[in-house]
Amino acid sequence: MRPSRLRTRVREVLAQNFLRRTDSVPPRRPAGAVTLRAVDIDVLRGGRPVLGKVSVEVRVGEVLVLVGPNGAGKSTLLAAMSGDQSVQSGSVHLDDREVAAWTPLEMAQRRAVLPQQNTVGFSFTARQVITMGRSPWARTSRADEDGSAVAEAMRICDVEAFADRPFTALSGGERARVALARVLAQRTETILLDEPTAALDLGHQETVMRLARDRARDGNAVVVVLHDLALAAAYADRIVVLEAGRVAADGPPGKVLSPELLTRVYGHPVEVFAHPLTGAPLVLPRRDRR
Repeated sequence: MRPSRLRTRVREVLAQNFLRRTDSVPPRRPAGAVTLRAVDIDVLRGGRPVLGKVSVEVRVGEVLVLVGPNGAGKSTLLAAMSGDQSVQSGSVHLDDREVAAWTPLEMAQRRAVLPQQNTVGFSFTARQVITMGRSPWARTSRADEDGSAVAEAMRICDVEAFADRPFTALSGGERARVALARVLAQRTETILLDEPTAALDLGHQETVMRLARDRARDGNAVVVVLHDLALAAAYADRIVVLEAGRVAADGPPGKVLSPELLTRVYGHPVEVFAHPLTGAPLVLPRRDRR
């Protein structure tokens, strides 16, 4: 191909890619629509089964909480649904399409993920880390939201006071809040949070879960991995209880959080009471007085 024709072809390809990317903004779905679906998935790690025939649906307008004891497969299920963990069998669909069929950019425009570990290799400030959440929308019609999205996420996650400090100089709780702000700034329809309250004090734990509930009410689909059954009971619309890599129960807190099921799954006597004001289940380990 002659140099002049090659240059013309390169310009055509760049123009096509630019236009395709500009037009790739996904539409929002109505309440109740399924944005993410795992169907009979099996996951192996080191040749050992971690998940077996697990099926879960994630819906717009709901906070779905994954609970279970250590090693039950909660984080693995979240990673499989996000497309970050391959499955040996079964399938995972994001917006009615298998996750492997989406490009990384298309995935990032449809779901945002908060992992358990939040590491940054360079001396970026907290503000810069949060701004990274806007990268999927570069050169799209939603790029105009960058400034407002970052500012809103910083305010909601209470990080404005240390926005210009290096991420590496922050405490564990501060890093967790910055990482959550990055996810929120991404403004995707589906939000996946792996133990977002683990490093936080009581007040910020409540803030995070209220935020998850508010996001669901505003038209997001939210999945949260939690160890705290009290938080799960207070804020979840649906709870999936995992036991040894399988779904032991899936439903609203009032039906799922039974003392019989939880005692079996956690291997420790559990008591469940109705909150005197809200009626939400209160889950407590049984403690014998001596």
